[in-house]
Amino acid sequence: MARVLVTGMSGAGKSTLLAELARRGHRTVDTDYDGWTLPDGTLDEPRMTALLAAEARLAVSATASNQGRFYGRFAHVVLLSAPLDVLLDRVATRTGNPYGKTEAQRQEIIGYVRDVEPLLRRGATIELDGRLPIGSLADTVGALMQAGDDTV
Repeated sequence: MARVLVTGMSGAGKSTLLAELARRGHRTVDTDYDGWTLPDGTLDEPRMTALLAAEARLAVSATASNQGRFYGRFAHVVLLSAPLDVLLDRVATRTGNPYGKTEAQRQEIIGYVRDVEPLLRRGATIELDGRLPIGSLADTVGALMQAGDDTV
């Protein structure tokens, strides 16, 4: 049993993946919701520390500047990625999250793909293509959660 962090750019499919994992009975936390991030966009460190101390098998979705402080508490850090045009199309058409609708936010995403995604890639233990069918992605991450430190 293991904890898995799913990270990536807006529009990569993190929330959709976590929703599918939850539908399959896995414990999940999407830090975009329910106050897991502070007003400055960083993770609420005391709250995350308490969560990770309490849960042995869990999938967490996060993209925050301080997430690296928690990497050692996860068996796997999964980078969910997709080409920039896919990310921009997804954020423009999604209904569950308003981020990415304005031109300024779209420019932020472009900058994050250029500047932040390479940092996420360096910290990841595995990279998955966010264009794959959600069921396939959930199969892979679910297997990582079951396998613990073993690779799938």
